[in-house]
Amino acid sequence: MKDIDTTEMSWDDWDEVNDPRPARNDFDAVIDEAISRRGFLGGVLAFGSGAMAMGTGTLLSSTAVKADGHAASRFPFDNLPIQTDATVHVPDGYQWKVLVRYGDPLFSDAPAFSQTERLPAGQAQRVFGENTDGMELFEVNGHEVIAVNHEYVNTKINLPANEDGKTENADDVDVLQNLQGVGVFEVARGDDGWEVVVDSPFNRRVTHQTEIKIEGPAAGHDLMKTAADPTGTVVKGTMNNCGAGRTPWGTYLTCEENFNGYFGSSDENFERSEDYKRYGINLEGRYGYEVHDERYDVAKNPNEPLRHGYVTEIDPSDASKMPVKRTALGRFKHENAAVVIAPSGHVVVYMGDDERGEHMYKYVSNNTYAPGGDTDDLLNNGRLFAAKFNWDGTGEWAELTEAATGMSDAEIRIYTRLAATKVGATTMDRPEWVAVNPVAAEGYCALTNNSRRNVPADGGGLRTNAAGQEMTLNAANTRSENRYGQIIRWYPASDDHATDAFRWDLFCMAGNPDIHSDAYGGTPNIHAGNMFNSPDGMMFDSAGILWIQTDGNDDNEGDFEGQGNNQMLAGDPVTGEIRRFLTGPNGAEVTGLTWSADKRTMFVGIQHPASPFPDGDGTLARSSIVAVWREDGGLVG
Repeated sequence: MKDIDTTEMSWDDWDEVNDPRPARNDFDAVIDEAISRRGFLGGVLAFGSGAMAMGTGTLLSSTAVKADGHAASRFPFDNLPIQTDATVHVPDGYQWKVLVRYGDPLFSDAPAFSQTERLPAGQAQRVFGENTDGMELFEVNGHEVIAVNHEYVNTKINLPANEDGKTENADDVDVLQNLQGVGVFEVARGDDGWEVVVDSPFNRRVTHQTEIKIEGPAAGHDLMKTAADPTGTVVKGTMNNCGAGRTPWGTYLTCEENFNGYFGSSDENFERSEDYKRYGINLEGRYGYEVHDERYDVAKNPNEPLRHGYVTEIDPSDASKMPVKRTALGRFKHENAAVVIAPSGHVVVYMGDDERGEHMYKYVSNNTYAPGGDTDDLLNNGRLFAAKFNWDGTGEWAELTEAATGMSDAEIRIYTRLAATKVGATTMDRPEWVAVNPVAAEGYCALTNNSRRNVPADGGGLRTNAAGQEMTLNAANTRSENRYGQIIRWYPASDDHATDAFRWDLFCMAGNPDIHSDAYGGTPNIHAGNMFNSPDGMMFDSAGILWIQTDGNDDNEGDFEGQGNNQMLAGDPVTGEIRRFLTGPNGAEVTGLTWSADKRTMFVGIQHPASPFPDGDGTLARSSIVAVWREDGGLVG
């Protein structure tokens, strides 16, 4: 790591350098078996939102959408062509403008943004943070309040005066710590459209330095205790906040993902535990925190990494209320948290663990939700499950219990990945956002890509699977490297998300039909006009349309020719139609989506754009949220 510039790496690449994962996952084998028994695409592709009959052991197929994508449409916009430039594009009849950018003030005493110098130490928490990600809008007594994640930092932008953006002192670390976490702020329509309400009483930042409660099964356990917190019940900071979620009682769920990269060791001979290796905690951190803040030095504070990797609940209606880490939902690299209420009233939370070879999870509360009732216990006491997918289109949620894992309940919530392995959960290709359809009993998960299949191994040959077999191509396994990704869908038994059994299929398999006529071309609902790669963020609107955001290759060359910049598409679960709605500036990931209370404006996140977005003057690029609306004032969500 000493000779590698990590500042420009994606988190996935950074983890791959530190802790390479197996080339092949269990879900690859499940798909291979389904394809070999049922035939490619037709055996695992389905449309119809679960309305079509599907018996046990049967995989759906459908011709509900034509290969050219011209099925009957519910979309009030024309498909947007690809773009490769440095700005945002939306269809005819829509407009957009920047709502807020990295460095914009949330408070009137915020420091002025500089293109050449970092923000002053101790003041970065007064501005809109870096790298916007998952977000939700809440209506609080007539006020509209956005909560948004600030996932990570781009140090060459945040420390522009430092050579290669490297941290040089404790003040640099202070600034980086306060640019990350979560931002909560009020928005309102002004003379020039939507804008941030500076100095609103709702405004606040929750950063790497904010005190947060620890609750649930792991609270107070010896593994959660440190010298600074001998009770194991209060932790400093929420970090690498990726996707998000919302509860029916009006709180925000922010999800801690790649927390491992912030820790390092002052002792180069420090022995990493099994847990450290599974979670990718190494001897050198990505930002040098451990050099200037000993809380991140695992040689001095070995339990500190165990206090991160959770879902954190924030009340956007009360800026004085302490956030809470909900350990009952498990510790792993959380992408997002999709909450649904089961018919019984139990709270169900679906979650993906975004790393190659990890799992999908589900939490079911022990108690039931009643509007206006006490909600304090609902995310503290419940059952945790990991998903198992079978080739015949069936699946089950395996509960992580003391009997099944040989671990205590607290250890299960701290070492959740290890517990899931013990119950035989299916390993997946980077399970990212999960979305639950509000008008049908079904859930979706984006498996963004797997770049390791059929890849040469160090020393010759190909990368091998867990059994040591070289991962060659064959008739049933035709998508070497799975560079495009796919979206899976499942239907809970009895239309009840709290049940243990489900059926599954594929909503789409991304690809490039202009380049490939085989499996790389994707499923029939992918065509020349809507193709994309690496589905990542997903959100449903109130009408049951699935909005898909991408974070993939945008060089528009080779296998990705004709796909352009990262984008946001709309998918119809009933017909399978997918239509491109928005394209981001080059270099950017399109991530995070929410709507105004009247559903006439959507807010979309633009993360790590290339310069000159959004200022247009060739200076520092700034992560932003943009507002999008229809010119005729119609609904957009």
